[in-house]
Amino acid sequence: MRPPYFPLALCASLLCLCRSYTLRTSVSWVVSSNDVDVEGADLSEEVAPALLVDGAGLWKANVLGDRLETPALGEPAEPESEEAAQLSPRLFSYPVEKVKQSGGGGSPPPHQETARTARYIAHYSDWGHLATISSQDKIRGLPFGNIFSVSDGPLENSTGVIYFYVTPMDNTVTDLKSNPYASLTFSEAEGDFCRQMVYDPEDPRCARLTLTGKMVAVEPEELAFAKEAMFSRHPVMAKWPVGHKWFFMKMDLIQVWLQDWIGGVSIIPLEDYFKASPF
Repeated sequence: MRPPYFPLALCASLLCLCRSYTLRTSVSWVVSSNDVDVEGADLSEEVAPALLVDGAGLWKANVLGDRLETPALGEPAEPESEEAAQLSPRLFSYPVEKVKQSGGGGSPPPHQETARTARYIAHYSDWGHLATISSQDKIRGLPFGNIFSVSDGPLENSTGVIYFYVTPMDNTVTDLKSNPYASLTFSEAEGDFCRQMVYDPEDPRCARLTLTGKMVAVEPEELAFAKEAMFSRHPVMAKWPVGHKWFFMKMDLIQVWLQDWIGGVSIIPLEDYFKASPF
């Protein structure tokens, strides 16, 4: 007959053998610290989709997951290695230090200079809200809004013309095939100015700009500049999946609407808008 304590001894032995475990669930990869090479970029469907994943969340599941060990009771966990800490900002992304910061080039112009203010907001905004007339069945003919990354040129070269990098798979692009007219809205709340001044985004002193016009595909002779405009401000776009058939669009302006102060709005003539400088 077995001793009465045999089961307890067996359990104790198993616990000793299972002092720790290691997670091995790596499914991702690290983008090198080199500049994004648009011409030589690997845009294959097997590689590029990883760039669309949120790096911060997966970094913990990947880098830490590959190295994380649950220590035995009473043993302190090893601190994060310096190598892992250096890798985290570059996962699924591009070298942040290589991209000039947008979000405002110093203080905004005086509110009385409406054309310059409009160009300032259009140039230093990295994204905006594009409103179209929907072609979706349930909301056909109704307004539909979507967020897009934009650029009116590299940071040192503002044109006032807003460029987009879009895919036919997007509902908004489908809308534009039926009705190419749209409105693009920016808010000065995207930068630091309104937060520093403690202005609510709806406060008239926190400027908002709406550009209305016709969305058109960029012509071949303008593609090189459109590519430079978008990829210099949004480098990760260069590695987005080619299977999505990305292409460049721009907005041919019809109206420039601005509210940047209390007491009314400004409709800025296109000639004044394009003559003004954001710098």
